[in-house]
Amino acid sequence: MQLYEAHLPVADIEAAQRFYVEIVGLQFAHRDLTRDAVFLWAGTDRRSMLGLWGPNTTLGREFHKCHIAFNVPLAELLAAGERLSAAGVKTQNFAGKETTEPSVIGWMPSAQLYFCDPDGHSLEFIALLDESPEPEFVGSLSAWKQRSHAT
Repeated sequence: MQLYEAHLPVADIEAAQRFYVEIVGLQFAHRDLTRDAVFLWAGTDRRSMLGLWGPNTTLGREFHKCHIAFNVPLAELLAAGERLSAAGVKTQNFAGKETTEPSVIGWMPSAQLYFCDPDGHSLEFIALLDESPEPEFVGSLSAWKQRSHAT
């Protein structure tokens, strides 16, 4: 089973579309003017999409902040902190501390970096790691690498 789509309410459909295409890196799929909605492809081969719902829609009027994670290759995650920072987007680790270095959650294990869109939705770039899980570990990617090489 794989998640196909998710939807977010947004205050400004055009601004949200620009952010998700230019900053997050999603691909434009369709704009439905009759529903004040934009659909964006996440990844390749139309395997998943994100819908953005403007304030003139039922979903858009029922605004609430959400969280979405985008699975990315580790190389892309490693470059994301500096790229987002250069675009004026602040990034955080799992503990909420501002940083451009990914953090690691050991039970998965995964490396991730968090940031917010213009509406305050929590976004995450996540890369699953190939190493064995260490359920107690939560820390920086550099600390994870030092720890995993020490064992």
